[in-house]
Amino acid sequence: MVEREEAVVWDILDEVIREHPVLLNRAPTLHRLGIQAFEPVLIEGKAIQLHPLVCAAYNADFDGDQMAVHVPLTLEAQLEARALMMSTNNILSPANGEPIIVPSQDVVLGLYYMTRDSVNAKGEGMVLTGPKEAERIYRAGLASLHARVKVRITEYEKDDNGEFVAKTSLKDTTVGRAILWMIVPKGLPFSIVNRALGKKAISKMLNTCYRILGLKPTVIFADQTMYTGFAYAARSGASVGIDDMVIPEKKYEIISEAEAEVAEIQEQFQSGLVTAGERYNKVIDIWAAANDRVSKAMMDNLQTETVINRDGQEEQQVSFNSIYMMADSGARGSAAQIRQLAGMRGLMAKPDGSIIETPITANFREGLNVLQYFISTHGARKGLADTALKTANSGYLTRRLVDVAQDRSSLKMTAAPGRHHHDAGYRRWRR
Repeated sequence: MVEREEAVVWDILDEVIREHPVLLNRAPTLHRLGIQAFEPVLIEGKAIQLHPLVCAAYNADFDGDQMAVHVPLTLEAQLEARALMMSTNNILSPANGEPIIVPSQDVVLGLYYMTRDSVNAKGEGMVLTGPKEAERIYRAGLASLHARVKVRITEYEKDDNGEFVAKTSLKDTTVGRAILWMIVPKGLPFSIVNRALGKKAISKMLNTCYRILGLKPTVIFADQTMYTGFAYAARSGASVGIDDMVIPEKKYEIISEAEAEVAEIQEQFQSGLVTAGERYNKVIDIWAAANDRVSKAMMDNLQTETVINRDGQEEQQVSFNSIYMMADSGARGSAAQIRQLAGMRGLMAKPDGSIIETPITANFREGLNVLQYFISTHGARKGLADTALKTANSGYLTRRLVDVAQDRSSLKMTAAPGRHHHDAGYRRWRR
């Protein structure tokens, strides 16, 4: 019957595995959260499907990672797995006590996009009866997510008896923030979502939720933020296009000025006014300063856009450029990477570690010529080689630390006799 894969087999299997946790491990297991317990769900297909929020703890991604599944057999093992190892019971990082189930990438971009505001967006100035009406008018296409509106918001605060007390007021907010408020658990203030949410703000929000409300509401809230973030990232239509890489107009002027300064230094060197070492250092400084100026011009250009407000006046607002939003939200990329896309790649190092004094003035949008491409190959290879070497060194250090400290067990911290408890220098660990 099993070999024929009759339908009844799957029903029996579903019954057998119900409420039976399994352990999921990803190598290398570098910290406690490299092995966690889950309740399995039967699916079609041959690949393990993993919840996106636990990927950070495993350092897992979906590019072909392999994981091992272990089944605890005895009742004691099952109880221990459920009580101590369930992913829902391990939401804080053992390293720093901050939440480790923080959303990343698409989810961050989606939450950032829905909590941004915009000048003169469709529906601006509306007064709404609550978050549900905000969602209805957005779904009906009567207002933009980014429209600045007034919404009737009910917040809940705990009184002295631990009971929730409702407090309703009219808040200046946006349609997107009002919609997000619908998933926020009772007990958190509206101010926590009434701003553009980047990765750090989302992490802080989940941390606050855990400190105020405890484990279960935080796990549910994190899960709901994930689904909301994915949904609105898809709705945003954010993607990387070549026109998003806006090259600043000042770039060529800055490079011309730098080239003139370098030519002047070269003349001084030819005349014997400066030594070869001084010439080299000055040239490097000139190009480093030029690179910084190009970067600043590019980011200034990228992060603001001019729009017309309701009064017909021009107004500056934070840009909705897809690449800028990805970097600003903390979803992906950084100012340094955008600089290489739309500014200039800058100075490169030789294999011996010294800096080549002719920088790569082109960026990836313009394209590199053969010489520029050749100069950049060393850095690209060195990056890959260093990654492999660093991993080996850190692994060896970890092993030595474990070896030297494995016979120590800390029970409680006491102050040394005759010393003040607050003097950390004299604390010791008693075995």
